[in-house]
Amino acid sequence: MKRLVFLASLLPLAWLLGEGFTGKLGPNPVEAITHSTGDWALRFLLATLVISPARRVLKQPSLIGYRRLLGLYAFFYAALHLLTWVWLDKFFDWPEMWDDLLHRRFIMAGLLALALMVPLALTSTTASIARLGGRNWRRLHQAVYVVAIAALVHYYWLVKSDITAPLSYGAVLGVLLLFRVVVKLLVSRRPDLPARQGS
Repeated sequence: MKRLVFLASLLPLAWLLGEGFTGKLGPNPVEAITHSTGDWALRFLLATLVISPARRVLKQPSLIGYRRLLGLYAFFYAALHLLTWVWLDKFFDWPEMWDDLLHRRFIMAGLLALALMVPLALTSTTASIARLGGRNWRRLHQAVYVVAIAALVHYYWLVKSDITAPLSYGAVLGVLLLFRVVVKLLVSRRPDLPARQGS
């Protein structure tokens, strides 16, 4: 099943490459690639946050094994999103990119999200958990919530008119965060409940 999920997670990239090679990305291919990679990065990021509620509600602890895979794909598509901007949009024009960074706040929010994803991706291995210790590792990976919020702010600030998509993603994130708050409150009141089902 993990292999199937791994391959399925590559389908958005395969579709994007296919559309690009056949000239079906529309009048502005760079914009299409930018939006697609950004959307999929956010979708995979939210998918990682779905795992913990799903395993608790469905009583399927084994689902935790997919969180690392989905998280790494979120980082992968976010890196492609950045690479599209640096390479295809700006052609490595560092002064222009720096000017954009200073004057376009949505870029700053996006870079913050990606920067915070780097240590999460680097410490996603079992060896990292052993090296850092379970408690420290969990504390570090709480940053995923900041990543998700920063990514949504990036999307919201980027959109100039129709904010339906970022608000929809925001609603999903809100439900996922609310679920965690409710579970934590229940656990604090009911010591007999499992204290941790993963972040």
